[in-house]
Formats: sequence, structure tokens, C-alpha cells
Amino acid sequence: MPGDLAGITGISRMRVEMALLGFGHVGRRFALLLDERADYLRNVHGLDPHVVAIATRRHGSAFNRNGIDLRDAVARRAAGQSLGSDGTPADVIGELASSTAPVRVVLEATTLNVTDAQPAIGHVEMALDSGCHVVTVNKGPVAFAYRRLNQFASDKGVSFLFEGAVMDGIPIFNLVRDTLPSVTLTGFRGIVNTTTQHILMALEGGEPFSAALERMQAEGIAEADPSLDVDGWDAAAKAAALANVLLDAELTPHRVAREGLGANAPAAVQRAAAAGRRLRLVVAGSRDASGAHASVRLTELDASDMLATLPRTANALILRTDLLDEIAICQMRGDLTQTAYALFTDLVSVCRRVAAGIG
Repeated sequence: MPGDLAGITGISRMRVEMALLGFGHVGRRFALLLDERADYLRNVHGLDPHVVAIATRRHGSAFNRNGIDLRDAVARRAAGQSLGSDGTPADVIGELASSTAPVRVVLEATTLNVTDAQPAIGHVEMALDSGCHVVTVNKGPVAFAYRRLNQFASDKGVSFLFEGAVMDGIPIFNLVRDTLPSVTLTGFRGIVNTTTQHILMALEGGEPFSAALERMQAEGIAEADPSLDVDGWDAAAKAAALANVLLDAELTPHRVAREGLGANAPAAVQRAAAAGRRLRLVVAGSRDASGAHASVRLTELDASDMLATLPRTANALILRTDLLDEIAICQMRGDLTQTAYALFTDLVSVCRRVAAGIG
């Protein structure tokens, strides 16, 4: 890529200015990752990264055209202190849009609203309309409005990327977009919710449901509202996102056939285990003559099924294709670093596109 040898050749570094919407677990881990990898971005990719604005829902906002001290911001937020300024996401996006930096990226890391994906969709639209690239780990915009937002980004000549929407930093969308030319996807199935995977395996071992869920909450893996995981809404949003991007669907989570764990899950887990099978929350999608379909269901799997053999913290997705049969991609453990890394890798992808003159 042009600029990748900047640290060796002395080519000028490309200034990258970012605004971060949402500063929860993922946003703060990304801030630290960016700080940890700043020299790598400068010396290997020729980038000069600066977060110039942060907006939070309850802890104020921060603005600094020269770049916010990210470690200080993380410390303030973790201590429950204000970031020091009043300001809305619109203010933050406006501050970034007024910049003359060659790369301006809004990083959307707010919480999923499974009702209508607002205000995240509004944030994305506002950022794209202002000429900023958008990277999101909020699955809502992709699950509710992918086709419209993707076309809007194309019309504006900017990027709309979302690798972290489904399997943290594991490349699914990038894999298909960048490495599978002329391959048509006809379906998928997988396990994409770490919290329910962990709970179901804990139930197999006789552990109480509540104890397993509390552990996922303590590790920051469970959604802020854990019912989104337990009731299958997180998985339904991911299934809709996968179908919309990979199968050219126009689904929302409300049009995904959805089943959560439910009160009968412990007994169902034990019945399946007694029969030598495994109960898992499986997402699936396919396209046929009537269109694209997606589902989230508690499914009994044969013990030899790849999805049944995954460790407690693992996710996996199996893509069904016309030319390559089935392709499986697995993440052995998902945590905050992996999710934050999705923002990081999409940020690099945006900069590569700009350097190559393709948006």
C-alpha cells in the first residue's frame, strides 16, 4: 500500500483524525489499543493517528484538535469522572467534519438498541453526510439499514466498515469482500454469541445459569442489557447483519426467526447431553427462490459437529458457497481486545482505501 513504508523511506505520514462515539468497555479498550500501537501505525503504515473528540452518554465529552490524552480519558471514565466538556454526538461529528485532515473517521461504539438501532443509525448517517468515513462495532446499523447506509457511503465517496459487528476482530466481511472473488455465498450457520455459548456449556457441567451469566457480565462480554444475549436478540441482530451483507437481504432482527435460552434451557441441555448430543444457540441463513431467510434457534447438534466441539468461549461461522463448498472460520476466544481490534483493523482498511484513491 502507498505509505506503508513511511517509517523506512521517510515519506510524510498521513494524519488521521478520529471521533469516538461511545466510551464503554469496547471504546476504552480501543483507546488503549490505539495508544499501544501508535508507533506501529506511524512506522509501518505511515499514519499519524489522533482521537480529537469523544462523546459519552453520561460522562460528558472531550475535544482536543491536537489529540486527546487517551490514557487520561480512560482513567477518568473508569473512575466515573466527567471527560470535562458538554457535547452531543452531533457536536463531536461536527468538530471532526471541520477538520482538514486527509482522513477523518467516526468510530461508532454505542450500545445496540434492538428496537430500531437508533441513535446509532443517525450517527452513521450524520457522519457519512459530513464526508467522514465510519467504522462501527454496533451491529444495529448493519442489521437494520445496511443496504441504504452502504449506498449512502458510496455516494459520498467514503467507507462504511463494520468488521466487529459479528465476530469481534475475526475477519468475516473482509474475508468475503477481499479474498473470495466470483464466489457466491448461499448460506451460513454458526455460533456467534459468546455469552450464551458459555452459559450452555456451564449448564452441561451442572453450574447454575445465574453464576455463568454473572461471570460473562464481570468480564464485560455480556451485553449491557444481558437479556439481549439470553433472549437471542444479539444473535438475531448478527444473523440479520450476516444475511444483509453476505446474502443481499434486507432483514432486521425482528424478521429473524428467534429463540432464546428460556427457562427450560437447563433441562434441555441435560436431556441433549444424556443422548450424547449438544444443545447450542445456532444462527443460520440461506437464500432460495423466495428470498433470504435467517434464524436463531436452540439446536441439538451431533457431538461430532464442528459447532458442538467448540470450547466455552469460542465462536465459529461456516459459510456455504457455490465454488468452495463450506468454509469455516473460528475464534477460540472473544474478549474486549478482539472487539477493539475490529475497530483498529477497519481503521487501517479505511486508510489503505484513501491511500489507494478508492474512498
